[in-house]
Amino acid sequence: MSITGGIVLFAVIWFMTLFVTLQVGAGRSQDEQGEIAPGTPAGAPADLRIGRIAMITTVVTVVLWSVIAAVIIWGGITIYDLDWFGRLGPRSEAG
Repeated sequence: MSITGGIVLFAVIWFMTLFVTLQVGAGRSQDEQGEIAPGTPAGAPADLRIGRIAMITTVVTVVLWSVIAAVIIWGGITIYDLDWFGRLGPRSEAG
């Protein structure tokens, strides 16, 4: 895996983790707290702490990225191992 590939992989995992973390860590809505700010929907988060969410996202991403990058660099699992229906044809002995 190249450096660019590692950075792209990290960015993709980070944004996917961010979207999950935003849903899980949103907290209470403005409607539940009874204080709706003008110009916002009632279901908007009341106390969204984006710094905390970004930190959690980064920590989880580093763990996930480390595991995925290790598997890619190790090379023990290849695309042929995931080809359950034989669509890639026979595996060559050269690669």
